[in-house]
Amino acid sequence: MATTHPHRHLHLHLPSSYPLPPYLPYYPSLLSSPTKPRSCKILCCLSIKHSNDSQISTSNTHNHKQQTSNLRVVFAAGETGGHIIPAVAIADELKIANPNTEFLFIGTPNSMESASIPSAGYPFSSIPPVRLYRPLFSPRNLSLPFHLIQSTIHSFKLLRDFNPHIVVGTGGYVSFPTCLAALFRGLKVVIQEQNSVPGIANYLLSFLAEVVFVAYNSTVECFPRKHKCMVCGNPVRLSLRQFVSKAVARKEFFPRAGGKEEAKVILVLGGSFGANTINIALLNLYSQMLLEHKNWFIIWQTGVEAYNEMESLVRIHPHLFLTPFLHSMDLAYAAADLVVSRAGAMTCSEILATGKPAILIPSPNLEEGHQLRNASLMADVAGSRVITEDELDSTTLGTTIDEIIGDEAVMADMSERALKAAKPDASAEIARHILSLVEASTKKK
Repeated sequence: MATTHPHRHLHLHLPSSYPLPPYLPYYPSLLSSPTKPRSCKILCCLSIKHSNDSQISTSNTHNHKQQTSNLRVVFAAGETGGHIIPAVAIADELKIANPNTEFLFIGTPNSMESASIPSAGYPFSSIPPVRLYRPLFSPRNLSLPFHLIQSTIHSFKLLRDFNPHIVVGTGGYVSFPTCLAALFRGLKVVIQEQNSVPGIANYLLSFLAEVVFVAYNSTVECFPRKHKCMVCGNPVRLSLRQFVSKAVARKEFFPRAGGKEEAKVILVLGGSFGANTINIALLNLYSQMLLEHKNWFIIWQTGVEAYNEMESLVRIHPHLFLTPFLHSMDLAYAAADLVVSRAGAMTCSEILATGKPAILIPSPNLEEGHQLRNASLMADVAGSRVITEDELDSTTLGTTIDEIIGDEAVMADMSERALKAAKPDASAEIARHILSLVEASTKKK
């Protein structure tokens, strides 16, 4: 079995361009009090870390402190880290701008958000889940109207009691009923779409929302009311925007040898719950790869569901760090020279923010084709290599890794392009617009 390393912390840390209307900002870099703690098991690798460094936030956001001293904000976010992380990142920026801001996160019970949001220090309340099954006309959707009404009523009551100035929806099944209830109460609603192609909930909510914050210029074309869209990029966690030296980060994973300057570290991510095809390809590759390259190291996040099986099949190696999930994603990115990953929207944004060369293996299991489109955009703007699920095997993966890590010029070019394409201040920009929207609304009353 592979050596597993105990973590020192337990903070459930958990990419064709289109012409834009002249009124939209243009970003060439992105074209082509908490509730009672709940007992829970760790379900994901969601990493939500708070920072005490308020200098990260842009100074413009701070100008709103006095005007919105009693600001109350509700976030509707859940299901996956891709929806939860941006919500927490925006909340962090709002809190930096105005420490008196009151927050309420709404999600579903016994879920990723029910564990990660309280651990991030924010109040959390749950509503009954609403799930839309595929295909759309599946018999399992017959009860959808009932569940939607039930969840909307619960949301309505929570909003009545908390009385927020604004509701921010970042996606997941919880977002639609909560934002719908907010509209019924006459509250302002804004939504944030992480993917290059919007999901059904955000598409429908875009007709009624005040603003639609999107990550990519091309996403604007997917919404019918383009004048509502604002291209800001995806909010990334504060910890990823703080400098951590590569040597320090590597010692967290490889205390004895990871600090060597000539070492190369490959970070393999399969998402919160793992990716079976990536795990199998690496399982058939890692031993020979580490044998041939004495200065290579692998940080391998298997995903929670696959960890026990992988641990039983992988042999002990001092250059291999095997884990079901990563508590400190900031350290993992800082330690890495190359990232091998699925192409989730937030992962892509974090790769850009950290300037990492990447090999992306988009999941084919998402109906809207989010990850395939994300990977295509990443290839355009950052030079990321894309391997489809059908193409993926140990030989293809190994060859692609060799081609990148074996060429310093390629590595440097991919890193430079990624950093140029990054939008690290997305959360501060979104927070600034939210504050302005609330202020404008308050002055009218």
